[in-house]
Amino acid sequence: MKVSIITICYNRVATIEASILSVINQDYPNIEYIVIDGNSKDGTQAIIQKYTDEIAVYISEPDKGMYDAINKGLQLATGDVIGLMHSDDTFYDTKVVSNIAATFQKQCGIDGVYGDGIYVTNDVEERLVRNRIGGEYNFNNILKGWLPLHPTVYLRKACIEKYGVYNLDFKIASDTEFLLRYLYKHKIKMYYLNSYVVKMKMGGLSTDYKRAIAVLKEDYTIYKYHNISALKVVFQKKVQALQQYLKK
Repeated sequence: MKVSIITICYNRVATIEASILSVINQDYPNIEYIVIDGNSKDGTQAIIQKYTDEIAVYISEPDKGMYDAINKGLQLATGDVIGLMHSDDTFYDTKVVSNIAATFQKQCGIDGVYGDGIYVTNDVEERLVRNRIGGEYNFNNILKGWLPLHPTVYLRKACIEKYGVYNLDFKIASDTEFLLRYLYKHKIKMYYLNSYVVKMKMGGLSTDYKRAIAVLKEDYTIYKYHNISALKVVFQKKVQALQQYLKK
């Protein structure tokens, strides 16, 4: 089974190397690694070029935002299964992709898997900020604000070809629409991988708060778009996030 992993980036000189190494150091032998850069100007391209022998596809050109870049990667991917590695993130350990591939091979009929993740501080110590446990899949929880952690989600290519790529009408939370379309609208078969998949670095508090507000607004629009009681669900979603911070 070939697993395609897509990294999109723009001006991520401080973090891109760790993300790349995280992928190429996986112990799974059949990875197609795709890197889509938005024509970075800060030295990111020079770092990526150090690893072109380990990267199957590398493109650097202007894009229309992160979801446009992801869509480019999805169109280029040839793997049986496709997932993302964001340029601020790393895999939890070197066995993650092997575990994902083994799960697809053992669990016949599933369309996708997801797992757990942790948010850590953006420094050398990588102190734990938030523990994100996905939990066993339950369709009814979607109406209570639950969705799997986006960077832990791996889907069959055939499923993506059937249900489509990211909606560019949404600029900062299109991953929410993507997951709702797959899990809520089309009710694909998901399997919970009860283990950590990613470590995600968080930036400064000011930036996080501003982004959180913007995401909240777009989330509200997306839930309405899918004819879901937006105010109630978005509120529950934020309560769940707060509980995860408190339980760290």
